[in-house]
Amino acid sequence: MEYNTQELAQLYKNALLNDVLPFWKKYSIDWEKGGYFTCLDTNGQVYDTDKFIWLQNRQVWTFSMLCNEIEKREEWLKIAECGAKFLAQHGRDEEGNWYFALNREGQPLVQPYNIFSDCFAAMAFSKYALASGEEWAKDIAMQAYNNVLRRKDNPKGKYTKAYPGTRVMKSLAVPMILANLTLEMEWLLPSETLEQVLEATACEVMGDFLDQERGLMFENVTPEGAHIDCFDGRVINPGHGIEAMWFIMDIAHRKNDTKTINQAVDVVLNILNFAWDREYGGLYYFMDSKGHPPQQLEWDQKLWWVHLETLVALAMGYRLTGRQLCWEWYKKLHEYSWSHFADPQNGEWFGYLNRRGEVLLKLKGGKWKGCFHVPRAMYLCWRQFEALT
Repeated sequence: MEYNTQELAQLYKNALLNDVLPFWKKYSIDWEKGGYFTCLDTNGQVYDTDKFIWLQNRQVWTFSMLCNEIEKREEWLKIAECGAKFLAQHGRDEEGNWYFALNREGQPLVQPYNIFSDCFAAMAFSKYALASGEEWAKDIAMQAYNNVLRRKDNPKGKYTKAYPGTRVMKSLAVPMILANLTLEMEWLLPSETLEQVLEATACEVMGDFLDQERGLMFENVTPEGAHIDCFDGRVINPGHGIEAMWFIMDIAHRKNDTKTINQAVDVVLNILNFAWDREYGGLYYFMDSKGHPPQQLEWDQKLWWVHLETLVALAMGYRLTGRQLCWEWYKKLHEYSWSHFADPQNGEWFGYLNRRGEVLLKLKGGKWKGCFHVPRAMYLCWRQFEALT
């Protein structure tokens, strides 16, 4: 099948505005208690009312971002406000650390053990402050961001299960999300902080986590960037590696750094060659760098976010470099993703397929899947192809 960029731009724009957003707008807003329902079945019916801080903040971010980037629609701002006010009231402990989960009313269920709750709070309230002009939202964004900077070297703090000192490792997830978060907050941060954090995180991702010999991103390395031959030390998370690379492209593009952009594209292509399932198609969820059995039992599942982040990375890589391999891989990923994850009957995308590409869980949202990866990818791919057109 042949594609042209104009048709692709229209496809993503239409999917975002007329399929994905209406689904979340119709089924997920808890106008009564505040915040959002994310546990939605195939048809959008709520099957669990717990509220997970990552997903609450991500939905605030999504609708605020749309106000900032497309148009300031009153209904989008109201939806963002519904989450922002709920989270401002219930989302943090007395020290300002963000919980992991709340019940429907906003009472805490899971302690603030995870730094990513703070990351997504900073992202959300930064974008909401920009959309709404609310000063209190700026304050919350900066408090959450400073929390992330404070905790980044020891992300789980007192909640870590690791025994201290025996096998010290750092995770790719922290610098990659900090890089993206910092770029997201560009309008709010002092320029010195912005440039310093962007440079440090980009150097760490491309220096410590990138295996220069194989061109693959490792999920965990020693503080010095060396490999350890154990389960965690060998794990490759293709989706994370590819998502990190479009973050790096985004940062490098600000400085017209074509060398780093091309290096990031090289890594994306290397990961695709390594992680593509040659028998059934699609990308594996987890892999072992040496081909040993992965410890994650869900290693061979095909996940929505992995494929969406790859579509973004390939569209962006193609726009910034014009490299034909990006376009060839994009078409391959497009055909797989749109034919397996999208649900034209009930709207939105399924999240979890088995290795053969069959729907594994008939949900549109849950504890980990909310209103974020699908709309963000739809928006970003729309803009990439619009720019190419």
